[in-house]
Amino acid sequence: MTVYIIGAGPGDPKLLTLRAAELIERCPLVLYTGSLVPREAIALASPSATVRDSSDMTLEAIVQLMAEADARGEDVARVHTGDPSIFGSTAEQMRRLRALGIRYEIIPGVSSFTAAAAALGKELTLPELSQTVILSRAEGRTPMPERERLASLAEHRATLCLFLSITLLKRVLPELIPAYGAECPVAVVHKASCPDQRIVLGTLSDIADRVKEAGIHSQSMVIVGEVLTAEDFADSRLYDPSFTHRF
Repeated sequence: MTVYIIGAGPGDPKLLTLRAAELIERCPLVLYTGSLVPREAIALASPSATVRDSSDMTLEAIVQLMAEADARGEDVARVHTGDPSIFGSTAEQMRRLRALGIRYEIIPGVSSFTAAAAALGKELTLPELSQTVILSRAEGRTPMPERERLASLAEHRATLCLFLSITLLKRVLPELIPAYGAECPVAVVHKASCPDQRIVLGTLSDIADRVKEAGIHSQSMVIVGEVLTAEDFADSRLYDPSFTHRF
């Protein structure tokens, strides 16, 4: 028996991996985050499967269902949004499964930050401009380690992708201005890849007001960096005639 911790992607059910779809179809127990995972993805489950929305369940209740499935020798599809390894709240589940001796496997999914970049039609790493992407979040109910304060991360002036931060823009974006500058471009992508996807563009100085005017207050990726508007960047050496390939 195995608990499969599955990344369902950013919203579009067609962005499920083949492996994810296969496991959802065949597992006798499917647990999914109802507030985020698209119902079309869960519709792949077998008519004979037990399908449970975990959004109103405690961690203990979720693990108890997994333990009961283990006792029956049944595989479990534990379906999360995006990719389970990034702000997935999966580590605490895995810790408890290890303590119980229950086998688990992670099935990666398309993250919202890559789906947002695709929606914008942008590459997040441009030659000689930004070769680093920082994935972080604003400090809310979950405290940030002191060494990971946004003001400190901003000093790198790398492409910055903020998860779970859309309601905190007014408070946190001023922390970025000393390093990036007030006119640094910012993009907010709400529900990337979904039919109701929305994009708001602005700068560090005005994006909070633009987002408020748009009425966006959930499920959004915030991307900060010069890569969003830059055109004057070097070509990749990959296509240089003098570049030699290993094979």
